[in-house]
Amino acid sequence: MAYKATGRLHKVFDTEQKSASFSAREFVIEVADGKFPQMVKFQLTQDKCPLIDDYSEGEEITVDFDLRGREWNDKYFTNLNAWRIARAEANDGAQGGDAAPASAPAAATADFDDDIPF
Repeated sequence: MAYKATGRLHKVFDTEQKSASFSAREFVIEVADGKFPQMVKFQLTQDKCPLIDDYSEGEEITVDFDLRGREWNDKYFTNLNAWRIARAEANDGAQGGDAAPASAPAAATADFDDDIPF
């Protein structure tokens, strides 16, 4: 499943060598979502880790990503696996926080009122 989100680059973490053959790097973007902006963490893996190097904190970016989930010891984990990053453009049609699949109809992205401040 391919998704897209646009927001301000908030934090970039160093690449971590998780094992002899696997590396990962995380970064966070701030996505406008009504009254309370959302801090959304993405993961880059393997040869994708350097993709974030060309961007600075505070810059508006668009992230293409896939949802990844797995189970381990009866616990469930979800990752937002980024595979493309680009500078946000005013005319690209992406609204901040639009994380709907590219082929999803508009009704599938209905807003819901969440009054939790985090």
